[in-house]
Amino acid sequence: MRNPELRDKSGLTEAEFLARYNAGDYERPSVAADMVIFTVLEEEEENYRKLPECSLCLLLIQRGGHPYLGDWALPGGFVRPGETTKAAAKRELREETGLDQVYLEQLYTFSDPGRDPRTWVMSCAHMALIDGTKIRLKAGDDADNAQWFKVSLLLLDEHVEYCRDAGFGQVKLIRTQHLELELVRGEIRLKCRLEKRIRKSEYEEAAECRICENDGLAFDHAKIIVAALERLRGKLEYTDLALHLMPEEFTLTQLQQVYEVIWDKSLLKAAFRRKVASMVQETDSYTKNEGHRPSRLYRRRWEE
Repeated sequence: MRNPELRDKSGLTEAEFLARYNAGDYERPSVAADMVIFTVLEEEEENYRKLPECSLCLLLIQRGGHPYLGDWALPGGFVRPGETTKAAAKRELREETGLDQVYLEQLYTFSDPGRDPRTWVMSCAHMALIDGTKIRLKAGDDADNAQWFKVSLLLLDEHVEYCRDAGFGQVKLIRTQHLELELVRGEIRLKCRLEKRIRKSEYEEAAECRICENDGLAFDHAKIIVAALERLRGKLEYTDLALHLMPEEFTLTQLQQVYEVIWDKSLLKAAFRRKVASMVQETDSYTKNEGHRPSRLYRRRWEE
């Protein structure tokens, strides 16, 4: 139990210290919650006998006010008094899509000085995964438009070097990657180039990312999108995260398509089915009216 009579070096009790404390003596940042909202959308297919192609998409809003007027940005907003950053993220998600019961996880806190020209703003970024069949878009107050953009991230080149720290004699590995992020919606094409540098030693690992070229994305949102894509791709290796992008019932081919568009590579059918066997369970239902042989439908397997 705390002793209210304890005094600090100035002879003050906690109550006396708090009564004199002036928060205005310290500069404080604004805190925002920015959302990377992913879904997988099917493209229209003229040949009804052919399985529709699908694309990994993320939600962007076109800014209706300064700064970055007319540019595209992640949905988000400032954390309100009495809110946690997660509560703010859930509110923004609900306002933009009409959904709140979806997968949501915190990414990182982005706090580079000057990342927002208005003032000192730190962003607590979150990633959400949404079933594309349940979406209702609605642009927020500071947005003119809200649209889904196809997203791709390419590794242009990579260079690895080793060096020895002069102070401590540690061998460090420095991996430098040049990345190209592209976001496409019809005739709109946003492209950013980034450099990511990863430093590893015996005792630490640190990564930093900088935007080298930016065409049409507001703030440092290219960095946030890259972080979310890398998180999503990485977690697909050892989790069932992709199932949050699926409807309640789906075919294994549809699920494989989702893995392929996220990883941007083709997968062997047999190996993929072995990988997901423990994550899904059969239903008694089959596809209907799709112009080809009916396929069995599956659903997510919940732990018993």
